Order: sequence, then C-alpha cells, then structure tokens
Amino acid sequence: MTTTPSKINLGSGKDFRADCLNIDISTQWSPDIVADMGKPLPATQTFTTRRFGAVILAQEGFDEIIAIDVLEHIPDLVTAMTNCLGLLRIGGMFNIVVPYDLSYGAWQDPTHLRAFNERSWLYYTDWFWYLGWQTHRFAIKQREFSLSPLGLEMSGAGQKNDVILRTPRAVDAMKVVLEKIPLSEQDRQALKQFTPAGSPVPA
Repeated sequence: MTTTPSKINLGSGKDFRADCLNIDISTQWSPDIVADMGKPLPATQTFTTRRFGAVILAQEGFDEIIAIDVLEHIPDLVTAMTNCLGLLRIGGMFNIVVPYDLSYGAWQDPTHLRAFNERSWLYYTDWFWYLGWQTHRFAIKQREFSLSPLGLEMSGAGQKNDVILRTPRAVDAMKVVLEKIPLSEQDRQALKQFTPAGSPVPA
C-alpha cells in the first residue's frame, strides 16, 4: 500500500484531497477514514482504508491538519481540538477556515453550531490550562480575514481594520494557522497557578 500521508484533511466531505488522509464523520463522501473527531480518539484503534491499508491515527504522527468550514459543525469542539493537538507533531500546523461571527454565512446554515471571531482561539493558546492541557498548546502563527464586497468597499475607502471587523456583513470568513508548541516554563507556572488543588501537574 501507499505510505500514509503526513497531512489530515478533517471533515473532507466533497473536498477529497489525494495528498491527505481524508477523515469525515459520514460515509456519504467515501473518506479514507470514517471517524467522529468530536469524541475521544482511541490511541490504538486501527482503521482499514482502501488507499493505505491499516492506519492508526498515531499521537504526534502528522505534520499538518486542514479543517476548511468544519469546526463550526462539531458539537464537542474542545474534544476535537484536543484530538488535533495530540495528532500533530511539535511544530505541526493546524490550518483552519471558519465563518466570521458577523457574517451572513455564520448562521445561514442550520447545521452550524457556532461562529468565530478573533478571541475564539484564546482557550487553545494562552488559556490552555483551562482545558487541562498539560504538555503542549497551540500558538497563532497566522490570521487573515476574507472580506465581503462591503468589507472590500470599506477597505478601499481607507477604513481601519478594527472598524471593518466590527461591522456586520463586512467579513465573510477567518483563516487561522495554529502551531503545536511545548509548554514553556512560563506556561508551566500558569498551569500550576490555575490547576485545581489536588489535581496532578507535570513536573
């Protein structure tokens, strides 16, 4: 069989990518693996795939995860983000596109459970301790906004970005790239400070 790719296309749906391990919750789209990433991921579960044979979603086994218009559909997003953090190698990148919370697209789809803004990543980065992450967290490497025609008009007129971001229907989507990093000494001090008494904390 072909070597398993080092990239995951999460929630592949119609966007099947030949250079990725395609994972989706539905069999409808014939992904490489049918799995619900919003549930705890067994460390030793083997998946039988048509393209790659037997595949284990190994911890720290992947360089990149792609999630395009996916995270807004997952009921337990914290579990999904925890799974993705575990699957990525240190330095691995999580490439995300999500609907902006003031956009038309945020709530036109009845299957959307949430929308996102600039502060939606805080608990996966600076406030990692709130989720019980004890060894690694994410850091924002890149953040971009896809402007609507209204947003492009405002930008062309010289309007400031913070005003555009606060204007309903001016931004359609947000692209974020998160990098998996080990906790720094400062992070570990924060972990000790905010971990409930009696809970185990890595030395």
